[in-house]
Amino acid sequence: MTTDPDTTPDVPHNIKDTKVDELEEQLPSIAAAVHQLIREDGEKEMARDTRALMWSAIAGGITMSTSFLMRAILAANVGDSGAGFLITAAGYTMGFILVIAAGQQLFTENTVKPVLPLMQAPSWRNLGRLGRLWGVVLAGNMTGGALAAAVFAYLPMFTPAVDEELMAIGHHLMEQSAAQMFAKGVVAGWLIATLVWTLRSFERWSLIMIFLVTYLIAIGDFTHIVVGTIEAVYLMLVGHVGIGPALLQFFFPVLLGNVMGGTFIFALLSHAQVRADISH
Repeated sequence: MTTDPDTTPDVPHNIKDTKVDELEEQLPSIAAAVHQLIREDGEKEMARDTRALMWSAIAGGITMSTSFLMRAILAANVGDSGAGFLITAAGYTMGFILVIAAGQQLFTENTVKPVLPLMQAPSWRNLGRLGRLWGVVLAGNMTGGALAAAVFAYLPMFTPAVDEELMAIGHHLMEQSAAQMFAKGVVAGWLIATLVWTLRSFERWSLIMIFLVTYLIAIGDFTHIVVGTIEAVYLMLVGHVGIGPALLQFFFPVLLGNVMGGTFIFALLSHAQVRADISH
């Protein structure tokens, strides 16, 4: 892999404090301005210490369990059929809101941010940095999510109705085939990548944007690797599913789908658009 020189025009050094509308004046389009800001974010993430990334990712995995938990609690109280489904689906958004607001690491966010530096300057070094980031964050999210699932499964915290809903959510996930898991994972990965992109343009409306996009994932029944892992591990711990189906039917298809939707569809197309702007 060869190194491609950075063709983006000079921008202010303190890019973190630069607004999209201000940066747009120096670049060909809003897309180019957002691309530049997110690429700088990706560079910063890839430069972080491994231990810092791991602890942030573990915290992110634990925090994401609130999506699973809040949905089950809402379903236990209002039901999960008819209009009740539209209410319980709102619980799914909680984990994403908290993780993004807290600045914790989430694997599906990293299918966009650190990928742009690699696309801008392809090199073995950048590929290695991306691989390290992905590996650490994914492992941390899975660890944190599994810890939360163990707490839900083993500690006597919930009413029988909530426990039943936790299992029902997990069973609904595992009723789907591997092909369905993958296809829905592609859409979820694309939606999260879109969210990461739009948050740079709509900073004042970030809470609303996070809610709307993740609510769509919930009502569309699309599959997310971190939330789904918590649900699948919970079923494993209570003895309702084996590790084989959890890995082959859920984990690998959804992981591939999320990466495909976030990196190979959204990030690649967005980068191609910006490159086309700059080349003219």
